[in-house]
Amino acid sequence: MKLTAVFPPMATPLQDDSVDAAAIASNVRRWVDAGVGGVVALGSNGEAPLLDEDESDRVIAATREALPRDRTLIAGVGRESTRATIAAGVRAANLGADAVLVRTPSYFKGRMTPDAFVRHYTAVADASPVPVLLYNYPAVTGVNLLPETVGRLSEHPNIVGIKETGSDTAQVAGYVAASRPTFTVIAGSMPTFYPSLCVGAAGAILALACVAPAVCITIFDAFRDGRHDDARRLQREATPLARMVTATHGVPGLKAAMELTGYSAGAPRGPLAPASPAAVAELRAEIDRLRAVCPF
Repeated sequence: MKLTAVFPPMATPLQDDSVDAAAIASNVRRWVDAGVGGVVALGSNGEAPLLDEDESDRVIAATREALPRDRTLIAGVGRESTRATIAAGVRAANLGADAVLVRTPSYFKGRMTPDAFVRHYTAVADASPVPVLLYNYPAVTGVNLLPETVGRLSEHPNIVGIKETGSDTAQVAGYVAASRPTFTVIAGSMPTFYPSLCVGAAGAILALACVAPAVCITIFDAFRDGRHDDARRLQREATPLARMVTATHGVPGLKAAMELTGYSAGAPRGPLAPASPAAVAELRAEIDRLRAVCPF
């Protein structure tokens, strides 16, 4: 299983508010042709908390069917309870996921101590038929996996890495320093993609890769080839659109940008609303500007 690559965190295409398996297949084929290392299904950009369990299973199955076996399928299975997370992880593995991505439980924030996280993730990893990736997203969950906690969890043989979706590059460096050498730290924020690589991140799961995978892969390849000036330049050029499809306009903006670049995304599921006409116009202008700098 290869994690040292760029992965799009797939937006779940919906048609008439139902999962569109044909659109999943079409999108996956385009991403594979662009050179991604695999696909993440049912992450935050996949609207995972808004999907029913049977829909989630259909998304994983459709993604696996379209994704070649030499590319890695990572499935988001985080739930609030340890029991439900284990059950979702087992189903995902049975449907063909190569690894599972487990966001931090967060409803009872005051009780989510380092020891609670260690208990939760250890139980999930013990039961999972496939490797487990930790998923830290403090801006959404309101809780944070500290480097010391990640270091403890990295000693589990079935916990193989972490996706860090945040802007704290020092924390990324802390994860690298605290964890065993074979543990993989994955950047989850495009604005800090290049800096995260500089401090030891080995792969990336980036919303922008759903829209412009070639741009993300070019930055990754430039860094690995030692062409740091090129990587920094493209990082600067790509960051405005990356912010638009995440912090500025969120999932509705990501789906609109995908539609503007020929992917199938459909509308977001309520209570999310589609991107406004003004947001779509802003996205179109930024896509055109980035394409002029780095065609995709």
